[in-house]
Amino acid sequence: MSETNTPNPSLRERVRIIIHEADTPAGKAFDVALIMCILASVAVVMMLTVPSLESWRDTLYAIEWGFTILFTIEYALRLWSVNAPAKYARSYLGVIDLIAILPTYISAILPGANYLLVVRALRVLRIFRILKLIEYVSGARTIMRALRASFAKIMVFLLAIVILATIIGAVMYLVEGQAGTKFESIPKSIYWAIVTLTTVGYGDITPATALGQFLAAMVMIMGYSIIAVPTGIVTAEMTRVDGPDTPNTRACPDCGVEGHRTDANHCHACGETLRAREITTDGEDIQDNGS
Repeated sequence: MSETNTPNPSLRERVRIIIHEADTPAGKAFDVALIMCILASVAVVMMLTVPSLESWRDTLYAIEWGFTILFTIEYALRLWSVNAPAKYARSYLGVIDLIAILPTYISAILPGANYLLVVRALRVLRIFRILKLIEYVSGARTIMRALRASFAKIMVFLLAIVILATIIGAVMYLVEGQAGTKFESIPKSIYWAIVTLTTVGYGDITPATALGQFLAAMVMIMGYSIIAVPTGIVTAEMTRVDGPDTPNTRACPDCGVEGHRTDANHCHACGETLRAREITTDGEDIQDNGS
């Protein structure tokens, strides 16, 4: 639905559409180029750890710094193009964007910190926007809501597990501590209890007495039933919060947050009024989002 008298957007608005929107050709091209750069930068960080590429280390460092400067400029443009940069900086994508560039600068003070740049791989999640895999975005939002809703229950469960592991560790220390085994202290016995309850079973500490082995067997069986508890809590919350939600890639012009419903009139993060139409970089209306 086009309007011939629509004014051309400002430079700031054009930058916002290209960087924050995925429904325009320019925005999609930008996101594709960004993801290619992210993958290339992660590959460079990985190659820095390969011994056979030692002779290329200086070149790889230079390339890494080039990517970091590029991502720094991109991050600055993201903040500049929205009306509330502080809100975008505190959002999930804003935090990831910042973390993606900090390690290189920190490495100037703490050598080796640049290897943490592999966190840039998280930014590849933007591919969901490019491919319009909205059902996956909706699924991710459902999982996050379920995790938030079940947070208190899971915390109570974890506290109970910590108490249980402490009791089991103390009992095992009383049983095995005098038998010359590796249960040298209660903290170390608690470590064994946690490893056994979670069914990890490193095998670095094992009971030697018959009573200790019997208690260990009980703890192992208990571990299988305990693992199912948090899964059930989250599953129940997912069933409760999963509803008819149809978010899309519309980005708030104020804070840059995405994932709004198609029929939304206001941003779910800051309350800013959403634009009724998306504008191309040529100043033309390309769609009516129904707000």
